[in-house]
Amino acid sequence: MARRGSLARTGTLALVGALAIGLAVAPGGVASADPSGGADGAKWQATADAAPEYPVVAIDWDVPITMGDGTVLKGNVYRPADASGKPIDTKMPSILNVTPYTKLISNLVDSMMAVPGLEDILVDLVSSYDLAGTPLDGVGETAKVLTGGGMRVFAVNRDLIRSGYTQVVVDTRGTGFSQGDWQTLGPREQQDSVEIIDWMSKQAWSNGKVGMGGVSYSGINSLQAAGYRPSALKAIFPMEPGNDLLRDIVGTGGGLGVGFMPLWLALVNGTKLIPDVQSLVQGRFDQQWLQDRLRDPLTLIAELGEAMTAPTVNDLDPTTLGVAQDGTFYQERKANVENIAVPTMLYGAWHDIFANSEPRVYNAIPLPAGQKQLIMSDNYHVTFGGGFGEAGAPPRLDVLERAWFDKWLKGIDNGIDRYGPVTLYQQGNGWTTTDQFPRAGVEYQRMYLSDAPSGTAGHAARDGSLVAATPQSSARLTAAPGLRGFCSRDGAQGTAGMTVILGSVCSKDSRFQEAEGLAFTSAPVAEPTELSGPVNLHLETVLDAPDGFWAVTLNDVAPDGTSTTLTNGALTASLREVDEAQSQRSANGDYAEPHHKLTVSARKPVIPGQVTPVDINLVPTDALLKPGHRLRVDVYAASVPRYLPLGPMMADGQNRPQHVQLSPERPSFLNLPLVGASAW
Repeated sequence: MARRGSLARTGTLALVGALAIGLAVAPGGVASADPSGGADGAKWQATADAAPEYPVVAIDWDVPITMGDGTVLKGNVYRPADASGKPIDTKMPSILNVTPYTKLISNLVDSMMAVPGLEDILVDLVSSYDLAGTPLDGVGETAKVLTGGGMRVFAVNRDLIRSGYTQVVVDTRGTGFSQGDWQTLGPREQQDSVEIIDWMSKQAWSNGKVGMGGVSYSGINSLQAAGYRPSALKAIFPMEPGNDLLRDIVGTGGGLGVGFMPLWLALVNGTKLIPDVQSLVQGRFDQQWLQDRLRDPLTLIAELGEAMTAPTVNDLDPTTLGVAQDGTFYQERKANVENIAVPTMLYGAWHDIFANSEPRVYNAIPLPAGQKQLIMSDNYHVTFGGGFGEAGAPPRLDVLERAWFDKWLKGIDNGIDRYGPVTLYQQGNGWTTTDQFPRAGVEYQRMYLSDAPSGTAGHAARDGSLVAATPQSSARLTAAPGLRGFCSRDGAQGTAGMTVILGSVCSKDSRFQEAEGLAFTSAPVAEPTELSGPVNLHLETVLDAPDGFWAVTLNDVAPDGTSTTLTNGALTASLREVDEAQSQRSANGDYAEPHHKLTVSARKPVIPGQVTPVDINLVPTDALLKPGHRLRVDVYAASVPRYLPLGPMMADGQNRPQHVQLSPERPSFLNLPLVGASAW
């Protein structure tokens, strides 16, 4: 096969790395399993890269699948075939991918990758140029998605099909060539997935066993379907799924993910209007499809515009209000992960738009370790799988997908259930394997914000310190809204990774953005120091208007001054009320995870000039500070395009400067999840 040479070279690197690394040793001295999978990982890759059992993939185009309510969905069915192109008659397990991006895109990606030699050329091109340290290093980082196997999981995994699986790619209701109105992961769409699984299990080419996978939306769809426990579904492989869509990206802390949501809605709504040209030419055009599109051409676009521009809450239409705040709309879209009973391998990333949900989903699935697996990389949403297959890293995502389904759909004892179960890219260190997240031995410790200069952040709007003892001085520090967030890791995460092309000067060094922020920096650590889990920042604040918006990052500061964001969080000041029943406190009594009531009824405008406490939860993280490194918390009055307050909140905030009030009587502090003893 054309791409075997390139993949074989990648596999050799992975095997050499596995032999050289052996057991990775965590800073505490506890040995952990090899993140590359060791000898098992080498076998998985050899199996995936071996000559295919079946030489050809046959495609049945736009197969109609009728739902219980009469709506007809369209799916492409990819089947293994002999050299003449005739599909194999043997009943086989099947894999489902449900997509809102029109299966035309999946087919386009698949067609490009199927061109003899093309993937080999692209892989070699990416591998041959080291752009690190150049203004183009962001391009190199983004291009690694081509070598990590993720595109095959996103589109069509031909190696999986040619090894004895049928793959079905279906246009979500109301998108692509499928009839109906786009429900955006709603209840009827979830029921569609269950009905498609049942339909697949009863086809002549099926042995009754179905797996489900895909990236992002398709990964969410997989979790939702598994929560219904359809009898034919035997395993899922969701990549980058979310499960708290409001807090993940739509309205994190009450701030709209303006770098992602408008472009995403434009993409889905735009592609769903592409007609089936072939059916037009052949005189069999689906008139019901046209009627459905005319009835709902721009799903949620009007609501988005209104939420961004309405000057008061009273100006919001009830439908807009339903998607702008927590409530029924989001509750209906949450997967019942506590009900998942099939083996689940979940891939996420610390800087993914759904990083808030991914570790929580893993922890909530009631399966033993091995039957559930979590992999968290250091990537962004659109760079999924970047670096996979390299020395010391997990195998390529397509390799893991093949091994996972071989185990749970074909019963092959290949050791994939002994992998992990929690494989984490520990920021500041590298790939590690552990048995849980957060890691064992976590104890929370307060680190206080002080106005005393640290001497490390003269470039910031204010250089403060992060200290273990309560500061005895008082000060009012001011941050003003700005636009430097476009060149930041916040910006890269909020645009799903698209602004990574601006380079590491933005995505891996916060000093440009810190010119608008209050930087509080610790003393350097003397020993390797691990953080693992959710983080909370308690701030005593003063606003000059009835509302405001706080954005926060937690950073690893290297001896050369590079300030790399580990995790982030945000909160609209008027939405500071916490739901105690859904919040978590650490043993020291402080919030570890405050759960804010992001609803209009819970909104509490701030009294200007009055000291007002807020607790800002940061996305769960896992990191190691090396000796000589420091911890820094940056506090901003804005971080666009990662967050933008909704119209009414922005109007009340008046884009005014915001203040942090430091005093010994009412201290501001981080609540940090440290592994082991205190570091400061």
